[in-house]
Amino acid sequence: MRRHAVEPRPGWQRIVEEQGVVYPLTRHPDNSLRPYWDESGYYEFSLPEVEALEETVGELHAMCLAAAEHIVAEDRFAELGVDDPRLAGRIAESWRRRAELPSLYGRFDLRYDGTGPAKLLEYNADTPTSLVEAASAQWFWMEDRFPGADQWNSLHERLVDAWRHQAPLLPSGPVHFAHTETDELGEDLMTVAYLRETAEQAGLDTHALSVEAIGWDELSGRFVDDRLRFIRSCFKLYPWEWLAGDPFGGHVLDTLDNGGGTGTTCWIEPAWKMLLSNKALLAVLWELYPGHPNLLAAHLDGPRELARTTGWVAKPLLGREGAGVTVHRAGEAAAPRADEPCCYQELAPLPAFDGNHVVLGAWVVADEAAGLGIRESAGLVTDTYARFLPHVIR
Repeated sequence: MRRHAVEPRPGWQRIVEEQGVVYPLTRHPDNSLRPYWDESGYYEFSLPEVEALEETVGELHAMCLAAAEHIVAEDRFAELGVDDPRLAGRIAESWRRRAELPSLYGRFDLRYDGTGPAKLLEYNADTPTSLVEAASAQWFWMEDRFPGADQWNSLHERLVDAWRHQAPLLPSGPVHFAHTETDELGEDLMTVAYLRETAEQAGLDTHALSVEAIGWDELSGRFVDDRLRFIRSCFKLYPWEWLAGDPFGGHVLDTLDNGGGTGTTCWIEPAWKMLLSNKALLAVLWELYPGHPNLLAAHLDGPRELARTTGWVAKPLLGREGAGVTVHRAGEAAAPRADEPCCYQELAPLPAFDGNHVVLGAWVVADEAAGLGIRESAGLVTDTYARFLPHVIR
């Protein structure tokens, strides 16, 4: 694993915008605009490195599914902050009937520096983004700059295949694709648009709308779209905890299709993905697989031994884009945070390449490792100011 500096392509911003990355720049607190898509550098991997990472992702995914089974079997929903028995019941039912429910993709965030085992930082299996740049833009970049190279990237083909193979699980009618209007950058919009394109390439009928445009028909007791058609299936880039907590959240649970229901809505991702996108999963994994080489120690009741050994990172159970994450060195006062429930994970500082802290985003599609996206940040927390860099295998 090496980082290389390289001259960006002439007109790079226009090129990636035409490829769907309509958010190539990020506005920083000083009001400056700096590249989010950053092709002034790239990462190079050897084939054995990628093969090892692919194997690690497969093992981690299997371990996460085992942890989800444990949470359901032992009724540990309260530790995930799920204190509504009705919601917990629907999640459990979704898990038990998961073979009947379409499930598409997820993204592992990994710490890796090329010299040791990759370490799991977290798993976003509900609403992962940075997909368009990982699946599409970096592939076209490679073809332009290094046509003889390869890339860990079968995302597009696997997504199309996943839709095709899971089509029999979908109710009749169009698959709706929903994003939220609160997305100001266009990232959610383009992620949903791209996934809709892969579904259409698989032969599915689709319809796009915003989450805010979804209606509720009191007479029929059904969700409807902006044409007043029943919504029988819907991919939503909208976190499950938001969906269940919205004013219409009761209707969501009332009409949740957990396999074969009539008069219901099949949401993609399914409700059981809440088990994998909650940071409490990290502590359950450490409990089930203590000392595993691809895991970092993690606890739910405080940093414990991490306060005197490695230091720790406090992560809100449902945080995204680094929001609310705090970093603590060994020796600091070690009291659990009072503001919100957290997972306390072993501090393993992100490796720095030329002063840039890097995290690997390893994608899973239909339970199979599918590709890699790389983000860099100035600090130890990968936040909204991170940059996306392409990679090659040579």
